Amino acid sequence: MKMKKILALLLACVMAFSLAACGSKEDAKKDDTAKESSSDWEAIKKSGKLKIGITIYEPMNYKDEDGKLIGFDTEYAEAVCKKLGVEPEFIEINWETKETELESGNIDCIWNGFTIRDDLKEQITFSNPYIKNKQVVVIQKKNADKYTDAKSLEGASVSAEKGSAGEKVLTDEKALGDVECVTVSKQTDALTEVKAGTSDAAVLDYTLASSMVGEGTDYDDLMMVDGLELAVEEYGIGCRLNSDLVDQLNDKTDELVKDGTLDKIAEKYDLKASLISNQE
Repeated sequence: MKMKKILALLLACVMAFSLAACGSKEDAKKDDTAKESSSDWEAIKKSGKLKIGITIYEPMNYKDEDGKLIGFDTEYAEAVCKKLGVEPEFIEINWETKETELESGNIDCIWNGFTIRDDLKEQITFSNPYIKNKQVVVIQKKNADKYTDAKSLEGASVSAEKGSAGEKVLTDEKALGDVECVTVSKQTDALTEVKAGTSDAAVLDYTLASSMVGEGTDYDDLMMVDGLELAVEEYGIGCRLNSDLVDQLNDKTDELVKDGTLDKIAEKYDLKASLISNQE
């Protein structure tokens, strides 16, 4: 009887050990699966597609007369995707909710003249910077003598895209002092506000203003305030926090710099002098 009890106890121990071992193997498998699924790059390779969040923003991402998406960032992204062996899928997003679009998986990255900001680095991992930019002030030409510097703009109504570097410059940094900040959904809407006279000025990216304002443009009655630069900044590609996609984008960008492709694309859109690779 005593022997039967001992044998039963031993059998129970063996079974418990076996179940624990199986559980460990299953847990290990689950861990491996979780690691694999957390790799953005592996998921992108598997789908064969890179989902890129953009807004319509000349000269970075915009449409030509035939409705084809063009622009510096568009062609840059296409060149990187070609090297990665995946197809780019450009998805127009609301800039104000860009972080949510990224976190939810609706897009894999934001490639749209995205200013690298310290306050966003807790949510987003940026690629290496590739373009130097600055925030400038646009006014009607007829007001050239009225608005000449930051002090002269105090009390004015100034438009900026909601969630943009321009809005931050106005509201957080108070670069123009006490002004009425009018937020709009797109940077181009800020230009429309000034053209219509519903805003006295607009704060926006130099890269956009230089291509859309002045002689030969739809905004030939607008101008940048000479010498008034509110912030010098850099553009990067925004990815999910700690995403392994960033390394892939950096590596392929380095290849495009070395073989001269990025230079050719930048020259096409008058951005050659703004390329960081040309300033080092």
